[in-house]
Amino acid sequence: MTSFYFTAFLAVAGTLAFYFYGRRRPVGQPITWGEAFLGATALFAYMIIIYALLPNAWLQWVTGALRWRSDKVGIPLGPLHHWRVDAFGTHIFTLDLLHNGHKYFWFIPVENGLAWHKGITFFGHGKLAVSAATMGDIGATLIYVVALGAHLKGWLWWQKRGQARPATLELPRSAYGRPLVKKA
Repeated sequence: MTSFYFTAFLAVAGTLAFYFYGRRRPVGQPITWGEAFLGATALFAYMIIIYALLPNAWLQWVTGALRWRSDKVGIPLGPLHHWRVDAFGTHIFTLDLLHNGHKYFWFIPVENGLAWHKGITFFGHGKLAVSAATMGDIGATLIYVVALGAHLKGWLWWQKRGQARPATLELPRSAYGRPLVKKA
C-alpha cells in the first residue's frame, strides 16, 4: 500500500513539475545540450514511474495486502458496503440492509464486502462471474489509460503553449441582444 501511494505521489508531483516548468520556460528559447540531457533523463524517469512502477505497485498491493485472488468471485467494495444514501442525498453510515436474509447495497447483493458474490445474472439468460483478480487487472489497465491520456495531453499542451487563441467572429446583434443572421 505504501509503495502504491508513494509512486502515485511521484506521478502527480512529476506531472505538476512538468506543467510548472512549461509555464515558466519562454516559448522559442533555444535549448542547451545540458538542458536537453537533463530533460530527457527526467522524462525517462517520469515514464518509468508512470508506466512501470505505478501499475506494478497497484498489482502488488491488490494481490498482496488486499488478497484479490482469482478464486474470490465478486467485485470488491472495500469500505463502501457500509455506506448508503438516503432520500435526502446525505450519506449515512449503516450496517448492510437486510432483505429476505440477503445483504444489499443499493439493490446490489453484497456478501463479505463483495458485490455480486454469485456472479451477475442477466434475467436467467446467463451469468457473468467477475473475480477480484480481474478487477485488479482492470484497475491496472485504467492506470495505463489515464497515464497515456495525460501523456498525450501534455504533449499537445507543450506544443500549443504560447499560441494565441483565434478570435471568434462577433456577429452584429439586434436591439434585443440576439445575433443577426441576415444583414439588415
